[in-house]
Amino acid sequence: MTTTTLAALVPLLPFLGALAGLAVGRTAPGFVRPLAILPTLTAAVLAVLVAVRQGGGRAIDAATQLTPTGSVPIDLALHLDGFAVLVAVLVTVVATCVQLYSTAYLRDDARYPSYAALVSLFTSAMLLVVYSGDLMVLLVGWEIMGICSYFLVGHYWETPEARAASLKAFLVTKLGDVPFLIGLFALAADTGSFRITKILAAVANGGLEHPTLIALLLLAGVAGKSAQFPLHTWLPDAMAGPTPVSALIHAATMVAAGIYFVARLLPVFAASGAALVVLAVMAAVTMVGSGLAALAQDDIKRVLAYSTIGQLGYMSGALAVGDRGAAVFHLISHGAFKAVLFLAAGVVIHAAGTNSLAAMSRMSGLARRIPDAYWTMTVALLALAAIPPFAGFFSKEAVLVAAEHTALGDRTVAPAAAGWTILIAGLLAAVLTASYAVRLWLLAFRGRGAEVPDHGKQPLAMTSVLWILTIPTIGFGLTAGMLGDWFDGHGLTPSLTTAVLSTGVTLVGGLVTYGAWRHTTALAARTPIGAVAAHPGAEPALVEAEAMTSHTAVYGTIADAPDPADPGRLLLGPLHRHAVTGFHLDALYTALFVRPVRAAARLVRFLDREVVDTYVNGTGSVTRLLGTAVRRAQTGNVQTYVSALLAGSLALAIAAVVFANVNAGS
Repeated sequence: MTTTTLAALVPLLPFLGALAGLAVGRTAPGFVRPLAILPTLTAAVLAVLVAVRQGGGRAIDAATQLTPTGSVPIDLALHLDGFAVLVAVLVTVVATCVQLYSTAYLRDDARYPSYAALVSLFTSAMLLVVYSGDLMVLLVGWEIMGICSYFLVGHYWETPEARAASLKAFLVTKLGDVPFLIGLFALAADTGSFRITKILAAVANGGLEHPTLIALLLLAGVAGKSAQFPLHTWLPDAMAGPTPVSALIHAATMVAAGIYFVARLLPVFAASGAALVVLAVMAAVTMVGSGLAALAQDDIKRVLAYSTIGQLGYMSGALAVGDRGAAVFHLISHGAFKAVLFLAAGVVIHAAGTNSLAAMSRMSGLARRIPDAYWTMTVALLALAAIPPFAGFFSKEAVLVAAEHTALGDRTVAPAAAGWTILIAGLLAAVLTASYAVRLWLLAFRGRGAEVPDHGKQPLAMTSVLWILTIPTIGFGLTAGMLGDWFDGHGLTPSLTTAVLSTGVTLVGGLVTYGAWRHTTALAARTPIGAVAAHPGAEPALVEAEAMTSHTAVYGTIADAPDPADPGRLLLGPLHRHAVTGFHLDALYTALFVRPVRAAARLVRFLDREVVDTYVNGTGSVTRLLGTAVRRAQTGNVQTYVSALLAGSLALAIAAVVFANVNAGS
């Protein structure tokens, strides 16, 4: 079987699994779990085989015309380069682990068949984005992911948080997709093709007439899909969905799609220095702002959500300085350890009966109850904080090295201003990342108080995948020196200067947070904290849903808890109340967009009801009155008709005589 045939099967198998799961979900529920796992697992095996065959060498292209359009044709095309085949392996491996984890996490969920089918469809859509060589086919996968995220984030639709989060995720990403679609058409109009290879060839030959406009339009869609400032606000709220969905969205699909898209079309963006500077500023604000917000969150999943936004900022920063190898390297590395973090967080929430870090800090023995989650989460947090020798250290260093080279003029793909922006913001974000990673670990696993409730041994399906994903979390970075051929031939090894500098500031951030925790932890014993909904016999998904509901009921918000023992509150000081709300961006958008739109809608409704309807109803009323008058004349009485005829004749005769006399007198 040829490599292109194998590659075509990779997105096709999860799609067929989704269709089959939906078809037999009600009639043969026993087949749902195998149909969720086996097609995705087979796709993972095939993706690995495709990656081995491609081998980091010359890109493999295959295409057939999908439909004639009369102008720019649309092709069903595959483009398999080193980036594509490695990202496909990440997507399929993480998706397989999520499907396996979900069999235990949602073991008693009545909606599991539709959930599993949507996860398979989500996976298939992302693989279509990864392998596609035509932008219109890529757009199909791009939009399917959007609708899948709507349904999966809203899985707990009984809760108001899930309903609002799913709608917000859909609307905010669609807000970015409108200019994105316009940008795709403008790009095709300039280059004469939707094929990625032809577009890149046209760009290399100077065939792009409006590079800045096209790049900025495309960046709007990327900002929405990959949760970059200013369209990032949907991602923290999307934590209202099940934890396995969060892991899939954050590690391997959806948010990775925007970064991957820019990496695929980087020469288009590099054709405009202004666009790269805009991307650099966007990435810098995202990195620093999300780090501050993560340090203030009480919900363990929202901490990880803001962490994802910040790490995506690093990837955007690498692209802003023209190094897509570093960006995709960090994308793959981040996908591994972020999947561990979210899936381990699901175990933690189930064991503690709460998603509140403040509540966990009042419990003891959580690490002993869930040793698998404890150790794997510890490793993943070290990778997140970029501590050597874990994967996050090497991939984050690749980003900082690329920024350093651009800032010092060693690379000229992007302006030096973009390099300095990313380098400084990256170092600041490294301090914040270490700080919120240490805070999460201390509050979750070093709590003091009553013994954590015993929920029994965690299911093997949930704990085994943690260890599977921990392997690349530990070892993937060590392959940096051997992966140059897969990443455009660029070296990904760290430099001494940035390695020492970033590791130093990381250790400072971690130690300062530890000191703040030691200072504030004495307050925990005399500050009772609620929001615990522990049910020892309940499935993890039910515990998570009730934990979210109780958190909002007790604290009034899912993001914050009035905890004076929180080291994040001490470190942020007066900035805490702003950081916990995401710096009031939701309130700003409500004032600038939501309220004016609603006011306009109310005005339109008033005009429709009170003005338009008045004219329409008035026309009907006049017609009805005329009909009533005519109806009264139609009595059916012959004598009345004869009398009326005579009266009319008499009136006409009199009028004729009067008219004749008037004419005679004149």
